[in-house]
This record gives sequence, C-alpha cells and structure tokens, in this order.
Amino acid sequence: MSSEALIRVEHLTRYYSGTCAVNDVSFELARGEVLGFLGPNGAGKSTTMQVISGNLAPSAGKISINGIDLLDQPKAAKAEIGYLPEQPPVYRELSVDEYLDYCARLNRIARKHRARAIDTARERCGLGEVRSRLIGNLSKGYQQRVGIAQAIIHTPSLVILDEPTVGLDPIQIREIRGLIRELGEDHGIILSTHILPEVQATCNRVQIIHRGKLVFSDSTECLEKDLNVTAFTVRFQQAPDITALQQIAGVDRVEALADGRFRIQHSASNPVDDLLEQAVSKHWRLSELTPERHTLEQIFIELTCSEEHAVTHGDAA
Repeated sequence: MSSEALIRVEHLTRYYSGTCAVNDVSFELARGEVLGFLGPNGAGKSTTMQVISGNLAPSAGKISINGIDLLDQPKAAKAEIGYLPEQPPVYRELSVDEYLDYCARLNRIARKHRARAIDTARERCGLGEVRSRLIGNLSKGYQQRVGIAQAIIHTPSLVILDEPTVGLDPIQIREIRGLIRELGEDHGIILSTHILPEVQATCNRVQIIHRGKLVFSDSTECLEKDLNVTAFTVRFQQAPDITALQQIAGVDRVEALADGRFRIQHSASNPVDDLLEQAVSKHWRLSELTPERHTLEQIFIELTCSEEHAVTHGDAA
C-alpha cells in the first residue's frame, strides 16, 4: 500500500455474536479521490463505515487516517474525519447559521477562526440564501446540504457520506452529486450508496462488498473499459460455418444461436470491419448486427448473486 494514502484500512474484521459482518477488508484512499462503496443490504457496508468513522470498534485490523492510528489516537484521528450518516444529524429548531456555529464549537474550532469556517462551509454547500431559516422548514435537499456542511466545517481530510441522495428529487440529486465532485478535489471522499448511477456520476474509484468481503476494487477508468462493447450479435440470411467466423482477426469466441444468429465475443481489437468485408465478399447476407454493452448493474449482480467470490479487479488486499 502507498505511504501517501490518506486513509489506510488493513485486514479489517468485525464480528457480531459469532457472525462475521466484515471479513478481512483492506483498501486505501488518497486525497482527491471519491470512492464509491457499494453493496447489497446486509453486505457489511454500513458496519465498515461505522468502524472507519470510529463509531464501532473493529474485532481485528488497523485503520489510519492521515497517518494517525484510529485505535491508538482516536481523538486525533476522528478530528480528520467528517461524517454524514444516512439521516442528517441536524436540529430542526435551529437556523442554518445557529446549527453551523454549534457544529464549529463541537469540533473545537477556535473562536477567532469560527466565523470564517462557517462562512466557508455555508458557501461551499450553497446555503447562503437560507442561512437564517429554520432547518425544519427547509426542503430535504437543503437539509442534506446542511448535513454535508457540518461534515466539512472543520476541513477534515476524509469525508464519509452515507446514502447522501436518498429521498431527493432529480434536481436535488444532481446538485448534491455536483457538490460531492467539488468536495472530492480537496478531500478524500467515501460515498456509501446502493444507487449505481450515482457511482458512475461522482466517483473515480469503485468497491463492492458482499457478505463482508471485497469482491471488486478498481478505478472507474478501468471500469469504463469493462463496460465497453466486448460482444455483438449478428444474423445472416446465408449463415456461414462457425469456423469461418472464428478465424476472423480479433474474434475470441463464437456462440451459435437460433435463426442464423451468432454471438461473437472479441478482444480489444474490434473485428466488425473484417466481418463486414467477409460478409459481402462471401455473400453471407448480413441482416443484423447488434452491439452488447455491459452495465455496472450487470457487474454488481454478477458479483453479489453467486455463492463464492474473490476480488477480480485492482488490489484490495
């Protein structure tokens, strides 16, 4: 693991009465990265977030935040963390400014720096127009913004956001996702969610946890390559012999389907041009060519629906 990691999690394990909720999870995160942490219900996602945030003790393993061991120096390590749980910890009877002042004092921001910290958090989260309004009278989208503001008011190194867009309308979701991307430029962000498009819209790294173990860990750049077209279906009125298709450059595998159709899997070199040339020259009379594209949802389902899994991408150990 890199010595410059903002957060380093090593062999994290957590048991509940003999049940292993988190099983030997290891990963790291650098400043400027937004990590999408995915998992089905009961996968160990929330338990992992609670342990990383210092709200739950691990059964085994080590966590360091900005070089500070969370178990050896819990106060110093937690000072480097901003946390937004799924239900924002706001006081509805306070105004936005009153609540942010309260949070600044909770985080022991010196009096001479407090006003500046409040102004910065308010501005970054787009709360200027509602600063004097009671939180209870704000829309859920603005209440989420207030929750994010309290998480960043002390300028933490790591910000953990648990399901930050649940229950929001499409416009609010777009605004919160934009805010997360902006925060990711200055902090390390862990975004715990089950909304797959949210990961693709906001994150530059993806991890999937299932039954307490990491089963996927990679950058979204590499993920996008996996999501690219790697197969297509073709239909011919004069179907060729399957051997002729297998001999086309770039073709990895050919599967014969019904009605003169074939499913062709290929490598990085796309064989479509060669296929078209041969279809014309050999009078196969091509009548259909349909590309296939994987989705993050398909990858998620494949990894979390089978009985046994191992990390297949990146270095999560």
